[in-house]
Amino acid sequence: LLNSADGRMVSRLTQRMMKVIQADLVSVRGLRNVIDGEAELLFGFEFNIRGKLGTSLFAPFVPTIDRVAGEIKVDLVPFIPANMIAAPSGTTHFKIISGGAEVDFETETFVVSSSETAILPWDNSATAAINQVNAVTPASTKPLFLAVGVEFYQEINEQMYPLKNGAFNPLSLAKVDGGV
Repeated sequence: LLNSADGRMVSRLTQRMMKVIQADLVSVRGLRNVIDGEAELLFGFEFNIRGKLGTSLFAPFVPTIDRVAGEIKVDLVPFIPANMIAAPSGTTHFKIISGGAEVDFETETFVVSSSETAILPWDNSATAAINQVNAVTPASTKPLFLAVGVEFYQEINEQMYPLKNGAFNPLSLAKVDGGV
């Protein structure tokens, strides 16, 4: 079952999807759909409204969708985590996560691929460059989506514990390509 935070996220996503469907200027009312709408209207959707990507991750990143190659990517140059990530109290470590999705709204099928860094220290040491590639079907004509996020951890007695207090761990749609 969905908890109340999940229910609010679903409600916000439903509202955004309605805008996408209403952007369908081809189909008659009642038969409007995402395919003929503007999937790009989903760009910037925050899955966690209390922990937004833009107020958590300040390191510049480059989101890319290479439709021909079927690669949905995010690249970050080296950065100092303590300066470029606003982390919750108690954070000692973090991960950068991403996911690529190819969604066929007509057949209600999808292809999803995800990537994550190792658990990295949240400190004053520069990270290595981060390059994540999420593979989907090459030359797909379906809408493609890139989600980017951060997960926070606390190390206690050499064990990593995820910080899941709801106010952090942002995940956002960083790039959308509505299809051809």
